Amino acid sequence: MAWKGLHLTQPSKLSLADGQCCVKRDDGEVRIAIEDLAWIIIDSPQTTLTSTLMSACMEAGVAMVVTDGRHTPSGLLLPFHRHHRQGAIAKLQADAKDSFKKRVWQTMIRRKILNQSSVLASLGKPDADTLKEIARHVEPGDPGNVEARAARFYWPRLFADFVRENGNDRRNKMLNYGYAVVRAGVARALTAAGFVPALGVFHQGAANAFNLADDLFEPFRPFVDLLVWRTSENGGGKDGELTVEHRRTMAGALLVDTRIGSDNVTLLVAAETSAQSLVRALESGKPDRLLLPELEAAA
Repeated sequence: MAWKGLHLTQPSKLSLADGQCCVKRDDGEVRIAIEDLAWIIIDSPQTTLTSTLMSACMEAGVAMVVTDGRHTPSGLLLPFHRHHRQGAIAKLQADAKDSFKKRVWQTMIRRKILNQSSVLASLGKPDADTLKEIARHVEPGDPGNVEARAARFYWPRLFADFVRENGNDRRNKMLNYGYAVVRAGVARALTAAGFVPALGVFHQGAANAFNLADDLFEPFRPFVDLLVWRTSENGGGKDGELTVEHRRTMAGALLVDTRIGSDNVTLLVAAETSAQSLVRALESGKPDRLLLPELEAAA
């Protein structure tokens, strides 16, 4: 079972050797069993890799994330046709009733807001219970856009002097990096479960190949938010560029612990569990079969 991530921030040469991912650098060579890898982040413009390794990674279900010159994740490579019931599950997606999709979206957004509440509670913020009350008002399909109301309440209480759209704020850079990594893990899990990630339950962007991943990813976001708070001088640290340490911390976001159902697991495993439970929900027509990660407030 895959459980490791590989984050490359220095010039490296990647190749396939004896069924392993071989990483060569000036200071030596490291080999990692491909079946242990869940994701690879290529965060150095001087990194090269062979097509043979890429093919092996796709066969093993490894998600590969690449960054641009500013070290911002800019692309994602995923395998396809990895599930023996791909066609059947795609048909379930396409045939899902609007009423089902609206209730699934309600479940996702409620859990997202409840996880945001747990973030504030973990940090000793006084307004966590208000978010719990806001979550109760999410209706199927969220026609009242309660999600946005919760966001307007949440962000000023999490970070001081913060505007989510400010691309110069280092906290936003960290959020975007962490989100991209966890979103890749969610997309990987959906592909492995047989889904077509472009067919969403709420997101329907014609140019978005990961609509369903963006749907399922919503309850995972608060885990990244909390990680950023803890990594950015307790919510401060507005100014400056991302350091290698910042990026390395965000690259490990999929290893953050969570609870899903009765199990304590990493976000990586939680993504797989959520994707598999979504299959069961579609097959049964029961949205309540969907399992999502729960952020437990620290005592």
